[in-house]
Amino acid sequence: MNWADLLAIVVGLVGLVGCIVPILPGPPFTWAGLLLIYIWGHEAPAMTPTFLWVWCGITIVVTILDYIIPAKFTRATGGTKAAERGSLIGTFVGLFFFPPMGILIGAFAGALVGEIVANGKDFPQAFGPAFGAFLGFIFSTFLKIVICFIMMFYIVKFAI
Repeated sequence: MNWADLLAIVVGLVGLVGCIVPILPGPPFTWAGLLLIYIWGHEAPAMTPTFLWVWCGITIVVTILDYIIPAKFTRATGGTKAAERGSLIGTFVGLFFFPPMGILIGAFAGALVGEIVANGKDFPQAFGPAFGAFLGFIFSTFLKIVICFIMMFYIVKFAI
């Protein structure tokens, strides 16, 4: 294993962390690990430009869906923009003040507070959209993790 293989693995692992930490773009980092293996890694004969482009496309789609899925889940459960924004703010607050569970709790609590404060809903009315925001966050995070684990498999496979 050379320095580029090791760097690719580290960058890929940062991508996996980024699947959970909202500040880091997880799938793009992990794809960058694939790119490093392709450019500088030692023998990676099975990795072709087509392989890289396919994974680039998957990375772009998953990254876009990461922003769309929570909003769709929130809207599907009767939420408004206030719940979407509250969920995002709550995620960041939870990340910094109560890691790691604060991310999940913050997404839910932020959407709940957003609906109650901005739209004057009572707790039972705000609970559905808050739960939708929470489920959307969980689903999009799960999707990113699955994609990044698959890319990490290839990174390690080509690095070793």
